[in-house]
Amino acid sequence: MFISVLELFKIGIGPSSSHTLGPMVAANDFIARIKELKLNNSNIENAFIRCSLKGSLAFTGKGHSTDRAVALGLHGHLPASLIDKDVVSLVNQIWQSDHICIDKNINISFKPDLHIVFDKGETLAEHPNGMVFDLINHNDKKLHSETYFSIGGGFINTLAEINQLQAPLKMAPSSSCQYPFDSADAMLQMAKTNDMSIAQMKLINELEQTTEAALLEGMDKIWQSMQACIEKGLQTDGTLPGGLGIARRARNLYHNLKSNPANANINDWLCAYAMAVNEENAAGNMVVTAPTNGAAGVIPAVIYYFINHEHGTKEQVREFLLTASAIGGLIKYRSSISGAEVGCQGEVGSAAAMAAAGLCSIRGGTAQQVENAAEIALEHHLGMTCDPVNGLVQVPCIERNGFGAIKAYTAASLALRGNGVHFMPLDNCIEAMKQTGLEMSHKYKETSLGGLAVSLTEC
Repeated sequence: MFISVLELFKIGIGPSSSHTLGPMVAANDFIARIKELKLNNSNIENAFIRCSLKGSLAFTGKGHSTDRAVALGLHGHLPASLIDKDVVSLVNQIWQSDHICIDKNINISFKPDLHIVFDKGETLAEHPNGMVFDLINHNDKKLHSETYFSIGGGFINTLAEINQLQAPLKMAPSSSCQYPFDSADAMLQMAKTNDMSIAQMKLINELEQTTEAALLEGMDKIWQSMQACIEKGLQTDGTLPGGLGIARRARNLYHNLKSNPANANINDWLCAYAMAVNEENAAGNMVVTAPTNGAAGVIPAVIYYFINHEHGTKEQVREFLLTASAIGGLIKYRSSISGAEVGCQGEVGSAAAMAAAGLCSIRGGTAQQVENAAEIALEHHLGMTCDPVNGLVQVPCIERNGFGAIKAYTAASLALRGNGVHFMPLDNCIEAMKQTGLEMSHKYKETSLGGLAVSLTEC
């Protein structure tokens, strides 16, 4: 199997990859399909588009801006195109509109408050993040319908795709790669047989799909975007949107550390950097899915610390991203990175495993040590629930990214102190995460129906 580093890390906007990016991409795809039908005014007179959000998207969609994402997507927008735009003004314009322009002569009715339905009834069987888009005429006849699933990290599948026998992931077949590892065990065997690092094998696989120039440019843009997100978050204060009244803290923490560096430790710096990213995410600003928005701060924080405190290089950043994406691809293929599917262990846990592997690699770790680092970091997130207060990606999500970065750094350091030989293989840990997620109550999988989400006492 092959999932590109440029697919696993995507530039988009907050607050959620599965609840914002995925629905926006799905809505954009649906409107593109409608345009391909070559409709005319006679058969769509008084027709309208309806989107029914299911499962986790229904329960926490308001807090995750899913309705805004759907409306933006239906109006032709995609996450990457919104980075430099005033999204709030754009959303206000859409909410004042009552139609979508299919072409210059055809409009279809669409009123977001009326036609986006938060259906908290039965969840679709295939995945907890389901969406049903319908084009309906004046006789309540469906002219076109499509069901989508947002499977984490901004990836989507249609009903036809998710029902295929193979795992519902869009990836290149193994035959397209020189080193087609689909497990950590196979990855280690290939590294040993070919005397290569994980990053080297991943690079060769990437170059089977794209040019070196495009790959390097893409990875550099990913890092530049991560860096810009951190630095914007470190410079911004105020209160986050959503109604909880959560104050941004990264800026004050960062200035406190800079003014008194003698009393600052690595944990402080990592928290400042990670929280800066997730405060930007909570504000609906530009972030990089790493591998999700909810866990977007872990990997950037670890890289930023290494670059700015340990004098890392651009080449090491590329190696980090390649290694991290190899681990992230395995987790996504063999389990999930979706909080709605397996809880936060699949988001912050996966991000910590990826970050630990990347850091271990650029510090000279062997393939065995890299796999060990990833396993340590993931193991100590097993069972972590996704229970955001008020359905917002704020509490406990922002702080949790800081702790994920700390665990990643610790896991890499611990693995480098050993020789790579350890008791629990990464493959087994990923399987444990999957099974734990399957057995976890839906209350703790991004529905805000349990845990911290219902433990807030009003005084």
